[in-house]
Amino acid sequence: MVALESTIISHGLPRPRNYEAAKGFEKILRDKGVIPATIAMVNGVANIGLDEAGIDLISNLDIAKASVRDLPILAAKELSGATTVAATAHLAALAGIRVFATGGLGGVHRGASESFDESADLSVLGNTPITVVSAGVKSVLDISATLERLETLSIPVVGYKTNIFPSFWLRESEFSLEYRVDSAIEVAQMMLAQDLIGEGGGIVIANPVPESEAWEKSEHDRVLQLAFAAAEKAKVTGKEVTPFLLQFIVEASGGASLEVNLNLARNNVTVAAEIALAWANLGQD
Repeated sequence: MVALESTIISHGLPRPRNYEAAKGFEKILRDKGVIPATIAMVNGVANIGLDEAGIDLISNLDIAKASVRDLPILAAKELSGATTVAATAHLAALAGIRVFATGGLGGVHRGASESFDESADLSVLGNTPITVVSAGVKSVLDISATLERLETLSIPVVGYKTNIFPSFWLRESEFSLEYRVDSAIEVAQMMLAQDLIGEGGGIVIANPVPESEAWEKSEHDRVLQLAFAAAEKAKVTGKEVTPFLLQFIVEASGGASLEVNLNLARNNVTVAAEIALAWANLGQD
């Protein structure tokens, strides 16, 4: 099985592309003989795997964005919510799922030394036994600080066929990785070793977007500078900064960033499927 988050569908992609993406991610897994488990809260119940009605709900209705702290509130009030990376990892682990594919991991935000703005993804992965396949973190975040926090939380970060940490739309950042793997079986063996001698937390597999599908760097850098300037001019602060930047980037890039987002997500789902199969072949659930 491979867990899939629902926030990328409900909040990360425009309609109707989000519905198409949700169905497409699941098809990639099924075609490889892997069971997809798209996770969301539906009427207060944690759904580990959505039926057609559930996919329709997260794709077409305006529902809450739910992190781990929101789950008991949604459950008690019988509300629906799309799960973030943190909430998806938490619920997947409760259900015994060990592999999770997402687009980009949350991290430390720029200016966090003043705002203390850091994604719950990091702290949750510090004590959740799940392997997350992501294309690094979005380049609007503080990648250096994010890697430092991952180290502090004892979360292994391993490059998948790369020695360089990817930055979501781009294959590379300026930061190298100490470890890499070149096959899914290596990841499965690492997961087994983590269970035996690790601290019980997660593993981050940094999987860069394929070179032919990455965003052209000079255009990426140009649009990012425009986005940061626009956010400063609009005096956007706090948790509103990242959604503002991402929406601006989609519009300013003419949709180019969106296409890269979809490409890298599909690539992560494919790699996660291979890891899940390797894990099963080790005799694990």
